[in-house]
Amino acid sequence: MINLQSSFGLGLASLISFHAAAQKPESANSNLPNIVLIFIDDMGYGDVGCFGATQYNTPNIDRLAATGMRFTNFYVAQAVSSASRAGLMTGCYSNRVGISGALGPNSNIGINADEELIPELLSARGYRNAIVGKWHLGDHFQFLPLQNGFQEYFGLPYSNDMWPFNYDGTPRKVGYPPLPLIKGNEKIKTIENMEDQAQLTTLYTEYAVDFINRNKNNPFFLYLAHSMVHVPLAVSDKFKGKSKQGLFGDVVMEIDWSVGEIMKALQKNGLTENTLVIFTSDNGPWLTFGNHAGSAGGLREGKQCSWEGGQRVPCIMSWPARIPSGAICNNIASTIDLLPTFCAITGSALPKKKIDGVNILSLMEGNFDANPREVFYYFYKKNSLEGVRKGQWKLVLPHTFVSVEGQLPGMDGIPGKTITGKTDYALYDLRRDPGERYDVKELYPAVVDELKKLADEMRQDLGDQNYNIPGVNSRLPGSVKNQN
Repeated sequence: MINLQSSFGLGLASLISFHAAAQKPESANSNLPNIVLIFIDDMGYGDVGCFGATQYNTPNIDRLAATGMRFTNFYVAQAVSSASRAGLMTGCYSNRVGISGALGPNSNIGINADEELIPELLSARGYRNAIVGKWHLGDHFQFLPLQNGFQEYFGLPYSNDMWPFNYDGTPRKVGYPPLPLIKGNEKIKTIENMEDQAQLTTLYTEYAVDFINRNKNNPFFLYLAHSMVHVPLAVSDKFKGKSKQGLFGDVVMEIDWSVGEIMKALQKNGLTENTLVIFTSDNGPWLTFGNHAGSAGGLREGKQCSWEGGQRVPCIMSWPARIPSGAICNNIASTIDLLPTFCAITGSALPKKKIDGVNILSLMEGNFDANPREVFYYFYKKNSLEGVRKGQWKLVLPHTFVSVEGQLPGMDGIPGKTITGKTDYALYDLRRDPGERYDVKELYPAVVDELKKLADEMRQDLGDQNYNIPGVNSRLPGSVKNQN
């Protein structure tokens, strides 16, 4: 056990005391399911045991899959942090809500207060909502979690590499501000060094477990958004040197430990049967970091592009009361589908504004013929429509992208080189070719025409910067400049 008092000058009691006074929501319904969403940063499709990882073990995550369902065609809204998280929280493609890229410290934009986020919708049903870990939807006061539906927040406002140090440990010439650890709306600690970063997974886990213990009689939504496995990698002493894959494997093993602690807390409080636990990632691996990056599991490319390795991520869902154990879902689903699904299972109202997600409860219950999501659109950059998938077919649209293929990867936390790739139209049969190696557009012209038509229809809705088409149904992000 890490000594939190000596490591951070913080005891667990001091971390939770701020919220101890108000524990019961206005109306609690013990029949409503609890929801635990575990969101890993930069974890690739092949980075857990049940998705093919080697040289380290993930027994707790694998056990979650054995008691639940693996989703093999699960996508994020975009292959970069803030955009991905905006899609998750709003049920929209992130360009619909005006969030793109990875927002830096002191960004003048963030999540718009007019958007109805998951915790806001669940609050109306009496849920107690907490985010533990990385937020990354704006760090000004108005953008922070407590102003957007959460009752508790403990974690970092953005990525753990957005601090005053380069990847080699030297000071940045153009410095970022000190990296703050926040509780509620207040900074309680500055993350000073890698020793501090090494405590984050444990701190997050202990807070999350305590939140479960304190809310066992209330329906709750726990959003545990780990800072790892984003670089710079850091791991506590209890897992340092434990894997055969070096520091990256050690970090994944500690994430697996964290999942085990969450599951123990649910079991201890008699909550396992009626708690939906979802384990997934915000985007694919940041491959340019080499041995400090994960694996796309044979998919093409990784983070920061719309090839499969960037947007298809591991996903496991367990809910013993509703999800069959040991099941595998090969249907298309996405993080943007979680919001409407949560609304369906809790009886919450959907957002008033247009969303892109669909209810996938039928898939979770094993009805794979239902197929609620037939089409998925691949966006990147500010508003670049780069692909469309229907069933087994993916049409890649002309665009440029960041590529690591053929480049020497980095080592030990230092990034390697990337190049700018360029693609024309290409058609891939993802059932036979998930690695997107064989362009078959000349063999299936009718499929190409159908998917081009779908792309044109989406451009009329959300636009496409590649064609200078503005989106008629896109919305603005929140802005500091727009506030009084």
